[in-house]
Parts: sequence; C-alpha cells; structure tokens
Amino acid sequence: MSEGKPMDSTAWPTRPPGNSSVHQYPFYDGFCRDAFWDSALSWYTRNPDLTQCFQMTVLVWIPCWFLCLMIPLHIYLLRRSNLHNHKWTWNSLTKMIVAVVLVVVSMTDVTTELYKYSQGPAGSPVIPHVDMIAPVMKLISFFVAAVFIYTDRKRARSANGPLFFFWLLFTLCETLVFASAVRNASLGGINDSYLFVIRVIYLPLVLAELILSSLGDNFTDSRYIHPGLKPCPEVGASFPSILTFRWFDKMAYLGWKKPLEQSDMYDTQPVDAAANVVDPVEKFWAVEMDKYRRSKANNAKSVYRPSVLKALLKTHWKTLLATVFVRLLADMSTFITPLVLQLLIRFVSNPAEEAWKGYLYASMMLVAAIMSSISGNWYMYRCFRIGMNGKAAVIAAVYKKALKITSAVRQASSVGEMVNLISVDSQRFMEFMGFAHMLWSCPLQLILAMYFLYTVLGYAAFAGVVTILLTLPINAFAFSHVRQLQNKQMQEKDARIKLMSEMLTGIKVLKLYAWEEAFEQEILKIRAKELHVLKRSAYYAALSYTLFCMIPFFVALACFATYVLSEDRTMDPETVFVALSLMNIIRSPITMMSPAVMMTIQMIIAEIRVSNFLKQDELDLTNVQALPATSPYSVAVEKGTFTWNPEEAGTLNKIDLAIPDGQLVAVVGQVGSGKSSLCSALIGLMEKKGGSVGVKGSMAYVPQQAWIQNLTVQENILFGKPMNRSLYDQVIEACALQPDLDSFASGDLTEIGERGTNLSGGQRQRISLARATYSMADVYIFDDPLSAVDAHVGKHIFEHVIGPKGMLKQKTRLLVTHGISFLPNVDQIVVLNHGTISEVGSYKELLHRKGAFAEFLMTYLAEEKDEIENDPEVAAVKDSLLDEIGADGLTPLLVPRRNSNYASLKKVQSLLRQASRISSTKLEESTKKEKEDKAKGEEKGRLVEEEKAQTGMVKWNVYFMFFRQMTWLVVLCMLFFFVTFSSLGMGANFWLNDWALDASLEGRNTTEWRDYRLGIYGLFGVLQVFFVAGFAIALVQGRVKASQHLHQNLLFRILRCPMSFFDTTPLGRILNRFGKDVDTVDVLIPGNIEFWLYCNFSVFSTLVVITINLPPFAAVLVPLALFYSFMQRFYISTSRQLKRIESISRSPIYSHFQESLSGTGVILASKDMDRFVQTNERMIDVNTSSNYLILCAGRWISVRLELIGGTTTFLTSLFGVIGRDQNWGVSPEKLGLSISYALTVSAVLNWLIWVTSELESNIVSVERIKEYTEVPQEAAWHSSSFKPPQNWPTEGRVVFQDYQTRYRPGLELVLKGLSAHIESGEKVGIVGRTGAGKSSLTLSLFRIIEATNGRIMIDDIDVARMGLHDVRSRITILPQEPVLFTGTLRLNLDPFVKYTDEEIWLALDHSHLRNFVSALPEGLQHNVVDGGENYSVGQRQLICLARALLRKTKILVLDEATAAIDLQTDDLIQKTIREQFADCTVLTIAHRINTIMDSTRIMVLDQGRVKEFASPATLLQDKEGLFYGLAKESNLVA
Repeated sequence: MSEGKPMDSTAWPTRPPGNSSVHQYPFYDGFCRDAFWDSALSWYTRNPDLTQCFQMTVLVWIPCWFLCLMIPLHIYLLRRSNLHNHKWTWNSLTKMIVAVVLVVVSMTDVTTELYKYSQGPAGSPVIPHVDMIAPVMKLISFFVAAVFIYTDRKRARSANGPLFFFWLLFTLCETLVFASAVRNASLGGINDSYLFVIRVIYLPLVLAELILSSLGDNFTDSRYIHPGLKPCPEVGASFPSILTFRWFDKMAYLGWKKPLEQSDMYDTQPVDAAANVVDPVEKFWAVEMDKYRRSKANNAKSVYRPSVLKALLKTHWKTLLATVFVRLLADMSTFITPLVLQLLIRFVSNPAEEAWKGYLYASMMLVAAIMSSISGNWYMYRCFRIGMNGKAAVIAAVYKKALKITSAVRQASSVGEMVNLISVDSQRFMEFMGFAHMLWSCPLQLILAMYFLYTVLGYAAFAGVVTILLTLPINAFAFSHVRQLQNKQMQEKDARIKLMSEMLTGIKVLKLYAWEEAFEQEILKIRAKELHVLKRSAYYAALSYTLFCMIPFFVALACFATYVLSEDRTMDPETVFVALSLMNIIRSPITMMSPAVMMTIQMIIAEIRVSNFLKQDELDLTNVQALPATSPYSVAVEKGTFTWNPEEAGTLNKIDLAIPDGQLVAVVGQVGSGKSSLCSALIGLMEKKGGSVGVKGSMAYVPQQAWIQNLTVQENILFGKPMNRSLYDQVIEACALQPDLDSFASGDLTEIGERGTNLSGGQRQRISLARATYSMADVYIFDDPLSAVDAHVGKHIFEHVIGPKGMLKQKTRLLVTHGISFLPNVDQIVVLNHGTISEVGSYKELLHRKGAFAEFLMTYLAEEKDEIENDPEVAAVKDSLLDEIGADGLTPLLVPRRNSNYASLKKVQSLLRQASRISSTKLEESTKKEKEDKAKGEEKGRLVEEEKAQTGMVKWNVYFMFFRQMTWLVVLCMLFFFVTFSSLGMGANFWLNDWALDASLEGRNTTEWRDYRLGIYGLFGVLQVFFVAGFAIALVQGRVKASQHLHQNLLFRILRCPMSFFDTTPLGRILNRFGKDVDTVDVLIPGNIEFWLYCNFSVFSTLVVITINLPPFAAVLVPLALFYSFMQRFYISTSRQLKRIESISRSPIYSHFQESLSGTGVILASKDMDRFVQTNERMIDVNTSSNYLILCAGRWISVRLELIGGTTTFLTSLFGVIGRDQNWGVSPEKLGLSISYALTVSAVLNWLIWVTSELESNIVSVERIKEYTEVPQEAAWHSSSFKPPQNWPTEGRVVFQDYQTRYRPGLELVLKGLSAHIESGEKVGIVGRTGAGKSSLTLSLFRIIEATNGRIMIDDIDVARMGLHDVRSRITILPQEPVLFTGTLRLNLDPFVKYTDEEIWLALDHSHLRNFVSALPEGLQHNVVDGGENYSVGQRQLICLARALLRKTKILVLDEATAAIDLQTDDLIQKTIREQFADCTVLTIAHRINTIMDSTRIMVLDQGRVKEFASPATLLQDKEGLFYGLAKESNLVA
C-alpha cells in the first residue's frame, strides 16, 4: 500500500501476491477486510498507521478479554468486603450513566452491523466477520463494566483496579482507532458518516470513564466506615490515587507546614487493626502447635518445630502470591530498557532511519520506567504492609502468651528477654517482608541479565556466570558466620537489657548502697562481649560488602576480556553500552541480595526465638472451676496438689479446704509454709498436679506487694469498671484514703508514677485494697496486705473493709495474715505447715486443740514481749491462750524456736512464689508529697511527663557527635577511600567509552592496543578493590567505636542521674534508649552512612556524565533539581516527624507490657485478661497508625522520584534523538554512556532520598541518646576537694541544722527547717503521719535529695562537702523492700569483692542464713533469678540484713524494714540489730509504734518539722502531744 493513500473502508481487498510485509493470518480468509499486519503501512513509513483488521481485533480484544478475565478477582474482592451501601455519590452515578451510554452506543453499533450483514446476498456478506464480533465484544465488556460499577457502589468500594486498567487500555486503543479514522477521513473523505460517528464517539466516552475512575467515591456511611476522629483518606481514594499514593499529599503537605503530632495521625484501618491481624495468625499457630504436640506424642525421631513464620505466611499467602506476579512485572520492565537502548544506539548510528521511531523509543523508555515504578512500589507497599501486620500480630500474640505462661516458663524467660521479643524480634518480621521476594527475584534478575548478556556478547557472557559462581562460596562463608554471630549478639544483648532493667528497677537501692560503679562494670563487661561479637560480625559483613561492590566490575572485566580475547573481536558502542546497562542491572540484585540475606538471617533468628516462646507451656485456665450457684461453698479445694514446677515435688500437697459463702477465713503459718502459694493456687497461677479447685462467682486478689498501674488514683481503683460515685466514696473512706487524696495535688486525679514511685508502701497497698473492694467481687483473696500499712490503719481497714462489720461482710474472704489480733474476729483459721493444712477451725477450737496453731501463737508471744505489753489486743490474745492452756502449760512453751521455725529455709524455692510478684523486688519509693503549682490546672496532678518529640531537622551537632564518637581520623579515612573508589568506577566507564571508539579509529585494532586497553581496565578494578576494602574496614572500626562510646556515655550519665529523674521517667522509656536506640546505632546507622555516600556520588557522577555528553541536558537540570528538592523537603520533614511519633508511641507498649507482667495475678483473678489484651491492641494500633504512614510516605516519594529518574532517561533519549537530526554531534558512544548512567539515576535518586530519610530518622536514636547524656546529674560520687577520714564516722553523731529540702525544683519543701541533735549510740525512732517527712529525712541523710538550706553534720563534718559515695558507703540502711539482682548470691552481698568468704559466712551466720545457704548446691555462687524471685520475702530481707552486717558502719537506718515480712523474720532481724549494732546509732522509721517503744528517744515529725523529740516515757506524759495521739490510735494507751 502506497504511503499516504487512505484506506477504503468499503473495499474488501485480497492478499497482495508476493508482498511479504503483508500478513492476513492468523485469521481465515474473509474474517477481515484487509491484512492483519502491513509492515509498509505500519513500520517502514514516515506516517505510520494500522490496518483495519489489527484495529478491530487486537485493539478491541485486549481490553475486552482483560476485563472478562478479571471477573473472578472482582467477585473475590466483593466477597472480602463486609460493607454495605445504599447511596449514590455524584461520581458513581455519573460513571453508571456513562457506562449505560456506552452500552447503548455499542448496541447501536451491533444493530447497524447486523442490518448490514442481513442486506448481503446469501453466502456473500457485505461485511467481514470481525466487524460483527468487535461491537459484540464491546457490548459485553461495557455491560460487565456497568455491573462492576453497580456492585462496587453496593459494597462501598471506592477503588477498582481491574476496571481502571480496562478503561486505561480501552482509552489507549481507542486513541489509536480515533487517530486512524481521522487521518483516513482527512485524506479520503468519509464513506459512512453514521458508522464514523458511532466509532469515534467511543473515545470521549471511555476517556470520561477513565477520568471518573481516577476520582474516588467517598462513601461516608457510618454503618461501615470505622468510627474514629480521623479516618484514613485511603479508604475513599480512587485506584490511581492509591497506586500513586496521591491521597498522602495532604499529610506530606501538613508535615512540611508544621511539626506533626500524634493527633494528626489517621486512625488505623480496620484491616490493619491488631485484633484483626492476630486472630488468623493465632488460628494457624494453633494448627502448628497441634502438629508439634502430635509429633511429640508419637515419639518421632525429629519433633516437628512449630513456626510462627508459617502461620504468618498462611495468613497472607493470597496477597503474597499477588505480589509475586507484580514483582515479576517489575523485573520484566527493568529489562525493556537495555533492549530499547540497543534500538536507540542503532537509531543514532543510522541517520536514514525514520525520526518517529526515535521518539517512539524514547517514549518506550518512559513507559518502561513508569511500569517498573508503579509495579515495584505497589509490591513494596503490599509486602511492607504484610510485615507491619505481622509485627503487630507478633506483639499481640507475645503479650497474650506472656499473661498465660506458667511459673516455670516465667522463671526461664526474663522480663528483658520478653521485652526484646516485642521490641526487636517483632521488627525483624516487618523488615524481612520487604526483602522476602528478593530471595528469588535477585537470582531471577541475574539469570535474565546473563541471558541477555549472552545475546550481546555470546559465550563471553558465561565468564560472568563463572565469576558470580566463584564468589558464592566466599559469600556463603561470610553469611554463615554473620548468622552465628548475630545469634550470639542477641544473647549478649538480652543479658545486658535484663540486667539493665533490674538495675533501673532497683536504682534507689543501688544509690543507697553506693553500688552503681560495681553494676556499671557488670553492664560494661556484657557490652564488651557484645561489641566483640559485633566487630567480628561486621568484618565478615565487610568482606561480603566488598565482594558485592566489586562483582559488577568483575563480571564486566571477565565478559569483556573473554569477548575480545577469545575470537579477537573489537568493542563497539552497541556491544559495550548494552552490555554495560545489563551489568548495571546486575548491580541491583547483587546489592539487594546482601541485605535480603542479612534480613533473612535476622528474621530466622527472631522467628526461632518467638516460636520457642509461643510454644511454651501455658497456665491451664480450667484449673479453677466455676462452682454452681447452688453450692453452699464459695471456695472448694479437694485433695489439691500444686507446684510451681511440674518437674519438682508439690509445693502444696493434699489440700482440702471448703469455705462457706460469706465467711472470713484467716490463713496463718510460719515462713515458707505455703500461704502465698495457696493464694496463687486459688487464682490459678500454680500448676495443679492433682485434685480439684472451685470458686463461685467473681474473684478479687490483693497481693502481698501492691501492684499499681501508671494511671491516676481513680483509674487504678475503678480498674476498668464504670464510676459509681456513692460506692467509690464509700471505698475511699473505708480504705483510709481520703487524707491521702486531700494531700495530693489533684486528689484522685493525681497520676501515679511507674511502679507507684510517688506513693508510700502503705498508700500503694491501700489503693490496691480499694481496687479490689470497688470490684464488689464474690470471693476475695487477701495475701497479707495489712502488713504494709501502719497498725492503726490496718485495724481501720480490717474493721471497715475485711472484718465482720466491714463493707465486704457479705462476701467470702480469705485473709493471709501475721496480725494475731485479727484472728479472734474471723470465722475460720487455716493453719499451713510445710505445704499442707495441719489444722482448720475457729479460733477457740484451734486453741483448745493445743496443736500447730497454738504453737504458732506461743512462738509469736514469746518473741514479741514488748508488743504484748503495749498492745491491748495482743494482750487479750495472750489472756485467751492462758485460759485455754493454763499458765503452767504455757510457760515452758514460751521459748524461741528459731531453729525449728527456720527448718523450712533449708531448701530454696527455685521458682516464682507468685506471678504477681514478678516485680516484687522493684523499687518502691517513699512518700513524696507532690504539690504542683495550681496555675497548671489539670496538669498539676501529672508526675510522668509525656515523652517529647523533637521537631524540625535533626541538628548538625547530633551528626557531629556521632562522627566524634567514631573519631575524625576514621571519618576522614572513610571519605577518602570511598570517594577514591567511586571516582575509579567512573573512570573505568570513561575508559570503556574510549575503548568503544577504537573500532572506528585506524591503528587501534592491534593486539597491543587491545591488551593495553584491557590491562588499564583491569588496573581500575584492582584499585577499586583496595579502596572499597579500606572503606569497609574503616567503617567497621568507626561503628564499633561509636557504639562503644555512645552506650558508655549513656550508661555513665543515667547512673549518675538524681532520683527525681527516675521518679518522673518511665522505665520503658529509658530501656528504649538502651534497647532499640542502641541497636539502631549498632546496626542501622553505619549501613545508612555507607549507602548515603554511594547514592550521593552516584547521582553527582550521573549528572556530570550526561551533561558532558549531551550539553542541552543542562537546561533541564534546574527544573529537575527544583522538583527533587521540593519533594525532598516535603518527604524528609514529614518522614522525620512520623519516625519520631512512631518511636514515642512504641514506648507505652513496652511499659504496659512490663506493667501487665507484674500484675498477672490480679489480672487473672479478676478475669480482666481480655481488657488488658484490648488495651495492648489499642496501643499497637496507635503505633501502627504512624508506622503505616511511614510506609506510605516511603512509597509516595519513591513514585515521584522514579518519575524524575524516568524523565531523566526520557529526556536523555529525547535529546539524543533530536541531536541526531539537528547535528548536535551526538555519537552512539556518547548516547550509550549517557543513557547507561541515566538508567541508574531513577533507582539511585530513590535510594538517595530514602537513605537520607532513613539516616535522619535513625540518627534520631543518637539524638535520643544525646538527650539522655545531657540530663541533670547528681553530685560527684567522689570529691577531689574533700575526702573524709578512712574510719569516718567513728562516733555516729548526727546533727540536722535548720535543714530544708524538696524532691524536685518547683515543688514545695518536704523538710522545713528541721533541726535535731542525735548523740552517738542513740537508738532513735522516727514517727509521723503519712507525708510528715519520715522517709524524706532518711533520703536527705544519704543525699538522695539535696539540701536547699541548712546542713547535716555527721561527726562534725558537713556531708555536703564530700562525694556521694563517700557518704553513702559509710552509712548502712536496711530498706523496707528487699531488692536483689540477677547474678550470684555473693554479688548481691559484696559486688565490689571487698570482703573474704569468711567475713561473708560470718555475716550470714549472724543473719540466720548460714544453714540455708550451706544447703544450696552452689553455696555463695547460687544464682539469684529475676530479682530474687527464687527466695521468699523473708529470705530476701535477711540477705539485706547480711549486707548491713558486712558494712557494720556506725550509723544504721531502718526504713520500715520489717513492714512487709512475717513476725518471726521481724524478730530475727530485731534481735540481730540489738546484738550486732549495740554501739551504733540506729535511726528507725516506725511502722508499728510498739516496735520503737524501747528507743532512746522518739522523733515526731509533722509537715516536715520536728514537733516532739524525747524519750517514749516523756512523750506519753503529754496527753496533748502528737505522739500520745498516735499511740492512742494504735491502742497503746487507753
């Protein structure tokens, strides 16, 4: 067909004979009116067109068949949606109207064609068959599209991908049809005007549908939109908006305009909510566990290992399968560009080739870039979203599991290890999913690249394959070691975080004992091991990195060397630059393979850890059965045998106990008899080995050591229940909390610090009692809560809450107690002895039996003579005992029975005594009266400040700080090595560019010249290896130095913070610095720096090369740079704040996790596990909301930057095409080199902004560490200006001179001009009501809080003159709550190794622990687990007594040291103090006033002042005095 001749739509020509460019097939004769393909018409012409057959088949069938094939997918997506809608939006209605119009037009088209067909003679139709088939297919597809639109509206689906692509394909096809019709009409006129109008009208209609499909249908119907303040715009976005993340524009703009806050975050979409993502994972995990149990039961040789990864993959396999196809599309799109480059080089080499082909090739470059960008980003988005959901599911699953694990598992899994599971290991799943497909995609890309290289270089391409294969064993060697070392590093990290957690929990004790240095060295020892492993791992990674950097060059060298040497061939531009572009493609999979394998290794390690934890034994929640409502008993235990560890003998044996409804039952017994274990068994914390346990109705549990949440007082008491004001007020009054609430800054809205730091022990216990009382449960379990409150308060609580006339008189109550004055008022008494019930009966019945209960009372009465004399109620108990037994029978029995009583201490309890005590050794602060300035309004009750997110750019001094830690010499070496390495790479490509010219230059086709070219090219490679290896080694040295120095500085500063810092800073927040932030410094930041350098230099070298070869490109550099800068500013400012918000929202998850573990007993007893799980899931959702936006922000910028990259390639190609026709001197080699570089810029620009954002986001960890290295510090531990005498204090004389102090700046004074003179050897009792300043006086003596005025003199030396450790190490304290640390028993007694074993054994002997410790297999080296949970409270307090005995200083402070222990241990401690500290000054903060009646003098404090200070006898004579009033409240005086 001649050029320019119009096609006759009515003629029906036959196939021209002998014209090989015309093809009728694959169709039969008569199917089309003309040839299917005509090369002369469509390719070899300056004005290309398409045949009618091609237009009526390919351009119609492709979009129609595509839509039909999408019908099953559409049905599947409809079924997944559970939303319903009955409203039409203007957009959906318009789409439906246009679709109906299209159906009508196509029906008209079909009718017209049918009419024409019927007009022809039989056997000789007027029109070909294709003219009938095409409109029918259009009719079917438009009808299907209308159905899609209608069903989308019914299911409230705003985006429909298949339908959008259908309209896009149809628009492109109809554009070609329209152009052809218009062209033919302009050249030859219109033969059938009606048919012409019908066919050209399709284009505007389908174009309108395409535009409408690009607009979202925001179906805002409250019945299906997830309720929330800020629903995510993605819900109502169109498909193109979702595909290009255009819906994120608003957030990007907001982040650029102002610092983002948590309130700016969108609500987590229901599909991403933790509750929804964890359920299917748990379902598949149950299947895994079932396989594990079956294989274990069948005694299989290889027990099946359940895998949480398999559960995750089964949950998301459909989405993962879709991402596989999209990833394939992205990979295939990548290989289009080298093929098009080959065509472009040929185009420039052939000036006669038609110009439109050059523009077509340039356009193909742009289309390929867009396809690769859209598909690649959608794949990454879906994978990371799966990873995000997997992370949320793992955190939620671990949290649920942690609440249900058995005591044996809890002992084996420390809190630090469990925190690592949710902080570090869960993150590995998210990181892995982004790289999962790389494991097969990278090898596939390598195979395809090598295949295409083969088509270019022939067999020389196999030299590249051999090169890659040779490096595999080295990489395998490196990666295997990296995996082993990372596993070991995680173990060291777990140990460090575990000890760090315990140190922070017990920081007050460390400061009181001046033990910070010893434990600092323990942490640093673990850190040194961790860094040693990190360094070894980094060296192996450096080896791998060097190989990965050099493999593309080695492949190029091997291929080109083989190519020119094997058959003596020459290099030409097409061969060189097509091969080079393919080798650049090789760089990407090789580069990504390294992190993919690393992420896989880290994920496998994390997966094993998480799976091992999730498969651990759980508490059998059916151990405690529900008794029927008709049962006369509220608690029934029959032949119950319970243990903490199933591998050991039962802790409780053959327990038979039945408590009738409404009775008050007391449980008594000696130390270690099993009282707390009985409570734990009743709430289901112990493992049942036999028998049955039943409880009727709801239950409330009050542990011995109060569990308090970091909430307001009111929220702690309500405990998730609705407010009942009258009941609430009654509970406050009954639990004696009103005076405390009156003293708080915001009353019951005052926030309680983490672990109850701003409350006294008594206040914590009363709030714990109030929580249980408010619950109005049917059964109450009280595990000796009254031991932590003052005696008169205990009696008040017993009378108004627990006792026969209390609020709970109608409830069933089980009370563990050591207060014998309560016993006559209970209905039954249960006596425990060595884990069995020895007696059960009423008070009088047990006395009459003269059995174990009578012995218990006699032992107590023998050891508490002073209390008998001073407490009328205890005296009454003695009288009743005399009445029952008689004086003659009682006298010989009133003898101390310490040896027999302590026989139970000969075997250590190797497991947790009760789950609720997981943090029983945690630091509990003394009373701190926090009165904030009233001008602060609602904030005046806040103790813990919200964590502040830094705003704006990360300051340069943060980067400089990191570089200083690396040392500037290392930084300069890194820069020198890397710049040189990158320059050599660019030089090698320029050398190739010159080499490609040799084929066209005379005299350069000789062997000598070839060898010269090859030799220099090889030299470039050798030098690159040297410099990249130098860079990798320098980076290893720098990263280890930075990790070491930053952690060391952080630890140094944290341990030297004043106590006020720990009072106002949650433990999880500090641990976040030592955990996640330090891990970021160790692992992520070095890689970010390395990649940032690579990307910056790559972009710079690309722009330089293109501009040199194509000078007109410089004209578009400015707009491209401005657009890039604009996008970068939007993205980085937004991403930075999102990362900070995500980091802050992470801390509450960790804090809540640890808090929940501490209160497992309370949660389990109250059956509130579901509520706590929901709270955890809400916190995860808050974190997910910012996490999701971080993910979308990355894809948002990636799409736009890849558009810049694609535009750069397109413009480079375009200038090459124009330059050929305009004689700009564009040569094939210049175009080839420029496009080769331009093809890399898209990925590099994307990487650059990503790594810039990642670096800035991760450097926030350095900023956060820096923040905590600048916190206020307490005074120096050792003063260089003054050192006290070696034996100071020699007398123990203490003088307070007008002493004033406060807990923190801005708070009121707690001691207000206190003056007192305490002589050497005096025994002084310190009493006063809550908030009087008792504990504040003690803390002042140790300089835990510093003076604002006045001073403290000890032996005439002002303690403020000397270092803190000089003061604290010369004073001994026995704290209220004994704190032990993980490690050996010897470490807990003597961390500085100052004493000999003989001295330690002597101290143990005096503290009545010698027999107990001697019975331990390891003796002094026996391990203390998880804060001393394998010892009873009494044993822990005796260990603290041994610490005091080792020091034996002249001043001893007893800070309510016997408040929470049994009477027998109290007596042991009091006797030892009387004997061993007889010549010392003893200051005792009184818990029970009767215990200090033998003091030399008693100091009465009130509102921070000394009100009375005299002997007990003198004070009791003043009936108007404060002390007399306190004694009267305690029933010591009438």
